Parts: sequence; structure tokens; C-alpha cells
Amino acid sequence: MRIKNAVLHTMEGIDYENGWLTAENGVITGLGPMGVCPEKPGETWLDLDGAHVYPGFIDAHTHLGMWEDGLGFEGDDGNEETDPLTPQLRAIDALNPMDHCFQEALEAGVTTVVTGPGSANPIGGQMAAVKTYGRCIDKMIVKAPLAIKMALGENPKTVYHGKSQAPVTRMATAALIREQLYKALRYLDDLEKSRAEEDVDPPEYDARCEALLPLLRGEIQAHIHCHRADDIFTAIRIGEEFNLDYVIVHGTEGHLITEELAEKKARVLSGPILCDRSKPELRNLTPACPGKLAASGVQTAIITDHPVIPLQYLPLCAGLAAREGMEPAAALRAITIEPARICGIDNRVGSLAVGKDADCVVFRADPLTLAAKPERVFVAGREIGKEE
Repeated sequence: MRIKNAVLHTMEGIDYENGWLTAENGVITGLGPMGVCPEKPGETWLDLDGAHVYPGFIDAHTHLGMWEDGLGFEGDDGNEETDPLTPQLRAIDALNPMDHCFQEALEAGVTTVVTGPGSANPIGGQMAAVKTYGRCIDKMIVKAPLAIKMALGENPKTVYHGKSQAPVTRMATAALIREQLYKALRYLDDLEKSRAEEDVDPPEYDARCEALLPLLRGEIQAHIHCHRADDIFTAIRIGEEFNLDYVIVHGTEGHLITEELAEKKARVLSGPILCDRSKPELRNLTPACPGKLAASGVQTAIITDHPVIPLQYLPLCAGLAAREGMEPAAALRAITIEPARICGIDNRVGSLAVGKDADCVVFRADPLTLAAKPERVFVAGREIGKEE
């Protein structure tokens, strides 16, 4: 992959008004201004003639491939509603890359997503970061597991109230999460003792506890679904209590508590914002939320929560946030480098830099506008839709 005469928006603090970029084996090997372009006679370069190049867009919270488009029960694999505590469930075991929503996302320039279980269960399972290009999910993984999905607020109450089973209150939801985390901590302690002392037997295998060990060790994150301000504070409380690397997912009322979120250095995946107020905890929903969070110093990314908002409209969500007061540059960062940093995958994606995956999207118009459509999309240096 060799491109030249392009405006490079690197998301690394320096842009090139007229630049070049090269990649080999799927990884960016060089970039810079045209004055130092390493083009050699006989090489094939793609001349973009002033087009704008951005890193592939990233949606840090979706359910892509978990609820297949146009299907009912047969394609509904997002919530295991038979048990409120299911950390052992792996998103990659349910993802279907043949769902045409992958292709629609890709055509819109969304090259990486975080996807996984829904919010029926207080602990729902394991989220994964994957590319949107490919046929075999095992070859599309950026990081799996990336996080344990947890949920507070209305959804667990709604699901289990009808089953006459806990949780039916916010107290029970938080209590179940704590109980399982304390069990996993005890399991970890017993496991470490058995490894350190020959006469101590290891604990009996527990799939739930085993799944939570990477979380307790700080190797993966906790992504906690919460909309209302009080639920956000509960998420922070649990995160601090167990020293978790936690991320607030949705944070719909985050704009009401920006000072507190900034004080806690909380990170928020903000959205969906291009939707209706479909339940009581969304009554304060506003597309101004991500902009207010970012302006207050809260690390923020914009999400679609696909299929709530179809994934291909991620750039439109960023554009809507910009219309409602978010700095346009911040809105672009909120769908590129910020989600990558928040999710800990910025070593591979989120910006144009040497050593990162060669995921790029080319525009002739401002990508935050309704009329904009990618001219070209590259994943790992391969132009999508072009013959080899």
C-alpha cells in the first residue's frame, strides 16, 4: 500500500496537508509530507489528489453480529436470560461475520468495533474488539476478551422481574455483581495458595470465577452499562471497591454530573444519541452529552450501540454531537483515537502512525456531514471492494 498527495489526519497531534503513507504486511511503515516522499521510479503509488485520509473509524460499544439483521429468535444471541451471572460467555462464540451489517459498517469507514452481550444480566459475558472485514471471526480479533460486560439500571430489573427471580431492584443488581466478584477474589486467593504451597489443593473449577480472573488481575476491563446518574455512581463505586479498570457505557445523564466524572477520571462511551427516549432512564437523553463531557475533561468516545443505531451511522452521530456543540476535531477523535485509548487497543488502531494497522478511510467531503461518503476504505492495507 502506497498513497500520496493526500491530506493525512493522523489523530497523533500532527497532520499533513500534502502527505504520503506506506504500509507492508498490513502495518503502516511510514508517513510524512510530500517533500520527503520515498517514491522510487517504477513503484506503483495511489495518487489521491488532495483527498482526506483518516484512521478507520471505531465504535467502542456495539452488539454487531449478536443480533443479526432481519432475523428473529434464530439470530438473537445477545442475551442469555436464563441466568443473571454469566461472565463465562464469550462474544466470539456468537458473532456471525456473514451478517450484512459488517459490510455496511465497513462501507461507512467503520473498521473496528467492540461487540458483545447485551444488558439483560448484571454480568453478561465477555466483550471483544474485532475488525469488520473478514469471514472467520478468529482472524478478525483485535483483542478478546477485551472486557467483562456488566449492567445496572432498568434492564436487569425488567428481565428478571418477569421471572420472579433476582434482581428486581437496583440493590439486588449491585449485590449480585459484588457477590460474584467476591467469590472470584476468594477463588483467586485459593488458586494462588495452591500454586505456592504443595500441600494446598486448588479450588474446584468454577467457570464464572475463571472468567473473572483477568478482570481482577487488571488484564481486561469492566464495561458497565448505566444511563441514570445514580447508576453511573454505582458503577464507579463498584469499580473502585474492586480496583477494576472500568469504563462507563452509555452515561446518558453524564452531562448532569460532568464535574464528578472528571474528578473520578471516569471514561465514558457516550451514546446512543440518535434515537428516541424509549424508556424512563433515557428521559434526559441529549446529543449534547458527548460534547459536554469532552469539554469538561472527561475522556469520551461516541457509540451507536448497534443495532439501536445502525453502525454505518457512527459518523453521523459524531456530526450530530458537533452540531450540538462538540468541537468537530473532538468529535472525530471520539470515533478514532479516543475509543482506541479508552479500550486499550491504541497500540493497533485509532490513528495513523508507524507500526499500527493500516486501516484508513478516504473522503472528499467532511466525514461529519450527511452528504459525505467514503471514497475508499482500507483494512490492514487492503482496499476493500477492489480485486487483488
